[in-house]
Amino acid sequence: MNELSGNNPRLAIFVSGSGTNLQALIDAVHGRDLLAQIAVVVANRRQAYGLVRAQKAGIPTLYFPLKPYTDAGQSRVAYDVDLAEKVAAFAPDLIVLAGWMHVLSPAFLDHFPYRVINLHPALPGQFAGTQAIERAFAAFQAGEIDHSGCMVHTVIPAVDAGPVIDTAVVPFHPGDTLDDFAARMHAAEHRLIVAATRQALAQL
Repeated sequence: MNELSGNNPRLAIFVSGSGTNLQALIDAVHGRDLLAQIAVVVANRRQAYGLVRAQKAGIPTLYFPLKPYTDAGQSRVAYDVDLAEKVAAFAPDLIVLAGWMHVLSPAFLDHFPYRVINLHPALPGQFAGTQAIERAFAAFQAGEIDHSGCMVHTVIPAVDAGPVIDTAVVPFHPGDTLDDFAARMHAAEHRLIVAATRQALAQL
């Protein structure tokens, strides 16, 4: 069941994929390492395993895809307006984008000013956008960098930009494969998203 309700702050977690960072947050809430309740898990992809993780934990879910809007010739702004309305019904204090593959416009963000944070697998100013882990590994192989990392930041309309809440450095090791580096990155993400969510809640 979704533990730690009562007066604890309410989180809405947005996912698009497997939801391992969501799982880190669920575990932290249930283990009382994060004093919050997860009010809803939102996914824009039906096959996102994060929805299954939420259902197993007894957390309400919202599947809200973009495709019906694009098929109807409607804009992303229209989608974001409706998404904001649906999410607002869960009264979240903080929205955590934990692998959410969709750029949110001001039509959404203006409903939750300074209350949307995002996890990105790169350090500030580096490898914005998709495939950040793969691009960092390619830069390492080219001898351009010897470390990368991940960050959690407050979301603004620009991609992977906005005030940084916390970071974690992830070094490369000699002989690393992409899988080796990705595994260390994901482990760092799981720790960082809990720590940064805690920091963001403290600032509300």
